[in-house]
Amino acid sequence: MARGFESKDVEFQQAEAERRPSVRKTLTATERDEASRRRSLELAMARTRSDLATATSAAHRRMLEQAIAELERQLGDDA
Repeated sequence: MARGFESKDVEFQQAEAERRPSVRKTLTATERDEASRRRSLELAMARTRSDLATATSAAHRRMLEQAIAELERQLGDDA
């Protein structure tokens, strides 16, 4: 029974995707590279913050805090 609901949900999502016009701006190679770099920095930031939340060693915490500061600087430079 659940399988039927899942397939109807997938069918609905596909129909919605077709119904909505796709108005995507075509990005230049430079814009794609910048977006990819920003996304990589955001992912690195999330991972580093997660690591900081579980770090127990003071030296490790300092290293992670410095990494976060550098990532924030790099993200700020992109803005």
